[in-house]
Amino acid sequence: MEIRPGHTSVAVRCSTVVLAGVPLLADPAGAIVHEPSATLIVADLHLEKGSAFAERGTPLPPYDTAATLDRLAELIRRWRAHRVVALGDSFHDRRAADRMASGDRDRLAALLDGRDWIWIRGNHDPAPPAIWGGTVVEQVEIDGLTLRHEAAGAAVAGEISGHFHPKASIRVRAGRLVSARCFVTDGRRLVLPAFGAYTGGIDVFDRSFQTLFPAGFRVLLLGRGRVYDLPRQRLASWA
Repeated sequence: MEIRPGHTSVAVRCSTVVLAGVPLLADPAGAIVHEPSATLIVADLHLEKGSAFAERGTPLPPYDTAATLDRLAELIRRWRAHRVVALGDSFHDRRAADRMASGDRDRLAALLDGRDWIWIRGNHDPAPPAIWGGTVVEQVEIDGLTLRHEAAGAAVAGEISGHFHPKASIRVRAGRLVSARCFVTDGRRLVLPAFGAYTGGIDVFDRSFQTLFPAGFRVLLLGRGRVYDLPRQRLASWA
């Protein structure tokens, strides 16, 4: 599916993911869209990660929250989202809201205004700040799908989660290795890439993903303006 300028600021090519019989759209920005309910799903924003590292003596540019909110605002406009589900670790720690710049606070408040906003608790933010509103839950169900922060130990048909920050690599010309964030799915469960500007990732050949997807998986690799649907056999491991 291609979204052209007019509906958004740039043309993007999305990929359809069918999860437990429910069609979803994977946006190249790293979000999932459930079109019938105008729901936008994102994972692991990690707002104020930069300031948290700065407090511990690692100087990072203090722009990650603004950059993440810019991308989130663009997605909300693109899909005219009435509901946003943030799959946990939206804030890097319990004090993230206190460190946010006033402009970023106002921006986040504007994004929540008039929308059904659901904060799912994560391991970094078990108690997301209440100052912006929204609903805080452990998990939520939409169209028979279960949305939570971290994938359950046993396979659950129709589960959407974050937490693991998946990335994958492929070999291109001259054997060069290119790595990017990705979605990971086997048709029963779906793990989203981290959305935050400073979040990084874990290679899909890590043991964590082997445990979650013992029968194999495919990835939807995030590219510039499009999503690349690749079987596991096409991927290269950093190891």
